[in-house]
Formats: sequence, C-alpha cells, structure tokens
Amino acid sequence: MAFLPLATAEACDANAGLILNGDLRALQPIFRVYGRRQIFAGPVVTLKIFEDNVLLREFLEEKGHGRVLVVDAGGSMRCAVLGGNLAQLAQNNGWAGVVVNGCIRDVDEINGCDIGVRALNSHPMKSNKKGVGEKHVPVSFAGTRICDGEWLYADSDGILLSTSELTI
Repeated sequence: MAFLPLATAEACDANAGLILNGDLRALQPIFRVYGRRQIFAGPVVTLKIFEDNVLLREFLEEKGHGRVLVVDAGGSMRCAVLGGNLAQLAQNNGWAGVVVNGCIRDVDEINGCDIGVRALNSHPMKSNKKGVGEKHVPVSFAGTRICDGEWLYADSDGILLSTSELTI
C-alpha cells in the first residue's frame, strides 16, 4: 500500500496546533538523502540496534505494506547497517522507506532502488551479524522520540513525525 506523501513545509503550516502540543515533530536536519524515492511517507516501525543488522534484515524480509522502518543504530559512524542488498529487499517487499540513525553503504546501488532512505552518512565496512537489538521499542534521536505506529513524512525539506496520519 502506498501512502500519498505530503509536503513537509505545507504540513507544518497547516498544523500549527499539532506542533504546539507535540503531536507533530520535525527531526533535526542531520540526514543525507539516498534512494530514488525522494519523497515518502507511511506508518512507522521501530528498531534499535548497534553495529549489527540481523534484525534489520528480518524486518525487511517481511512485507512492508508502505511502512517506514526507523532504525536507531546508535549514531555509529564505524560501520554500515544497510547496504544495497537490503535496500533491494525493502523495495521488493513494499517498504516506503528506511531512516537510519547510523551509516549505510553501497550508495550507488541504494540510489538505484525505488525506496526512500535517510542516513547520517555512508561507510564501506559492514556490520556485525549477532542478532542483537530490540524491535518495536521507542527510539530517540535527532531531537525527538519516535514510536511504533506514528506516521513519518519525508521530502527534500526534512522529516516529520506525527502521532496520527495527516491530511491537508
């Protein structure tokens, strides 16, 4: 299922009340843009890992149904947790996007995939394969707390999180 993305600036302008009460939040502008899908939106699924991508692969092997996987990889700059093979898997399984508080690799492959990816940077080293992490837990990075079931909207202006689906 594909969700129609909203322009983030327009969503902010039209929802001042949600911003004031904290139901609409913007992530700090620390992410680089990857993937062919520059604009994407969908319900959030959260994952907390550190330098290990086994659970990330497990999620992306599931049907995405237009969801966005939000990965708190601890902000690590020592290895990548998402590469071209996993981005292709995400595309094939219908994920709208992946937001990584950490690094990716295989940038050219990811940029060829019809998926939205946001990450702190790229790094050539792969991650560990121990299967350590937590699924469906609240994560905090880029200045906000992110929970399963919230809605994420990303475009060239930034990334928004909402406690419910937005309409303008």
